[in-house]
Amino acid sequence: MTHPAQPAILRPVPPAARFVTFALRDKADPTPGLRRLSDQGHDGRSVVGFGAPLLARIGAGIDGLRGFPIDLGLFPATQGSLWLALSHTDRGAAFDAGRAIAGTLGSGFTVVEEIDAFTYRRGKDLSGFEDGTENPTGKAAQKAAFIAERGRGLEGGTFVAVQRWVHDLRAMEAMSEDARNAVVGRKRKGNQEIADAPASAHVKRTNQATPESFILRRSMPYGGIKEHGLYFVAYGQSLDRFENHLRRMAGRDDGVVDGMMSFTRAVTGGYYFCPPVVRGKLDMSAVGF
Repeated sequence: MTHPAQPAILRPVPPAARFVTFALRDKADPTPGLRRLSDQGHDGRSVVGFGAPLLARIGAGIDGLRGFPIDLGLFPATQGSLWLALSHTDRGAAFDAGRAIAGTLGSGFTVVEEIDAFTYRRGKDLSGFEDGTENPTGKAAQKAAFIAERGRGLEGGTFVAVQRWVHDLRAMEAMSEDARNAVVGRKRKGNQEIADAPASAHVKRTNQATPESFILRRSMPYGGIKEHGLYFVAYGQSLDRFENHLRRMAGRDDGVVDGMMSFTRAVTGGYYFCPPVVRGKLDMSAVGF
């Protein structure tokens, strides 16, 4: 089954990408920019997501979209108004695409974060562990990621959760190999899951054991010598799936905090609705365009 989704969502993780978060300027009317965005052709290498603050400004709403939770102290909420993922393999093309979309949106929007990310060692996190091992594939990925049977403007849309994580690789490298493996719940060499891993192991905190818990992750490493980490991206037909994982990581159900927190910390967090594409344009009818 083919979904009218933004095509970049299902593309393989690119060698390089850029993630951009926008805020709304005080008292700015975003309507003209959004109308221009809906009228122009959609770049198939870009993903566009709308945050709850933007929809509130224009008096619109999407059932299932909300702001990033503010009651999880380990995971700060830095909810933006609009989010872009630019997955052009050429960084010059990503630069041009980003400037073009920003120009379309106009002066009512301002960039608050712009992160360049990359693929590391054929799909590994900077910690050396393989990323996205439990990602669904094929039809299971489509079912996990995209909204279905909810009508025009929603069908083929998706919700996305994004966070930027800062790693302390020196802290991780000070651990023994067994301690590192226990934190993740998999062996760094070979990626084999550890059957008797502790309850704090990341794989146990974020277990995708059933289709009802599946999310489609498209995370990528970012940074340089001074600061580096993971730009986490997870698409889902419901934000509840991701939030259940997040609350388990925070130990809200059993008091057990995810072992990953021993060498990494979240510094941003936002939720967005990514509308579908119809006839080569973003279908923004669900938000009034």
